[in-house]
Amino acid sequence: MTEREIIEFLNTHNYDIRISHNARWIDQKCTPDVLCIVADCISNYIDANGDIEFSSKDIWFSEYAIQNVHDIFRKVQVDSSSASNEYDKFFGQPIKLFAYAGILNEEKLGKGNKYRLANRAILDYISFRERNALQFLIKYIGKVIADSGLDHSFDAFFAEQTPQSYDSLKTTFFNFTVSNTAIGSKGSSGRLECGRIFTKVVNVLAFSLNKRGTEKGRLSQHAITYDMLMYNRDNFRDIYAEKPKSVSRKDYIAQHHFAINEAYYRYLSTRAKRRLKLYNDHHRNGLSEMPGDNEHATHIHHIFPAGEYPEISYYLENLIALTPNQHLNNAHPDGRTTAIDRDYQHDCLIVKTDIIRENIEQVEEVIYSFSDFLHVLFVGFNEETFLEIEPNDYDGVKAKIELEYGA
Repeated sequence: MTEREIIEFLNTHNYDIRISHNARWIDQKCTPDVLCIVADCISNYIDANGDIEFSSKDIWFSEYAIQNVHDIFRKVQVDSSSASNEYDKFFGQPIKLFAYAGILNEEKLGKGNKYRLANRAILDYISFRERNALQFLIKYIGKVIADSGLDHSFDAFFAEQTPQSYDSLKTTFFNFTVSNTAIGSKGSSGRLECGRIFTKVVNVLAFSLNKRGTEKGRLSQHAITYDMLMYNRDNFRDIYAEKPKSVSRKDYIAQHHFAINEAYYRYLSTRAKRRLKLYNDHHRNGLSEMPGDNEHATHIHHIFPAGEYPEISYYLENLIALTPNQHLNNAHPDGRTTAIDRDYQHDCLIVKTDIIRENIEQVEEVIYSFSDFLHVLFVGFNEETFLEIEPNDYDGVKAKIELEYGA
């Protein structure tokens, strides 16, 4: 699935809210990470049950969701008495978005709604990783805003970012939503809903433009960052801000009793490994990404260990497909998975640089991001100069990697 195909898909739909009068085209729980995992749950449900009709509760109570979601997102148990309202939003709001976008077909049956898959390729693209979900959101929100005639108001705010332009856009958005959807009949609670929806809309667009958005009901002081768009994100910059270089990250977390959501990163890592293996099987005939072994690459290895670097454990740019022998003898000396061979780690990074370059420049199905690769290297080496490398300067990346290993 390419960016062009996403745009072509969106262009086949008219999302004008003045025609649909549908306020649920986006909602509070429609963050990139939630959209990603709900799309993943839907894909898993369809794979397990076939292309059948389903409700949001079918996804909510699916075995895959039960095994993952309540631990990952620190929710109550899905079958507890207090879960209904929260989980109804958690699954229902993204599914409503997918239906409005045309990824799912929606049919009203009695008091509830039934859904059926309309576009598997888009759903799988969103489920692939959070960055994909975010890219879809950026284009989808932009299309809805343009179709609804609100694009000029948003353009004016991003062109001149002042408290006055912020208030003007917010008032325009609120009045538009109240006038054209059922939210207008809810009085003060409807205005509250407008605020939640406005945040999800303006901040995604602000992030895509590196602009200020909204924070606590006001114009944000700084440009909107990636972590501000997420429902569930540990702030690792704050966690490691005071860490001495002589202390390992794992020991530092244990000493200071930081609560890292391990289940969340374990799920993301497992999902990313599965995605990379599928891609490698399809595009590289299942062979190792490292030279020297022609056996099937059945292992996916973290170049920077997941236990030490949970925040980059799910980045495809930090994963590499290896044969069992390469993984357990070369990457991990004597099969000790808690140990890393630094020389082989160096080799993996150099080879991965070329693989990422080839994928971005030559392959239609692009799964890597150069900026994400720089982020992986920044975190892995705790070296901010990686973030200063010019876009697509792969030779510059290799040169800095060599410096890290004293070559």
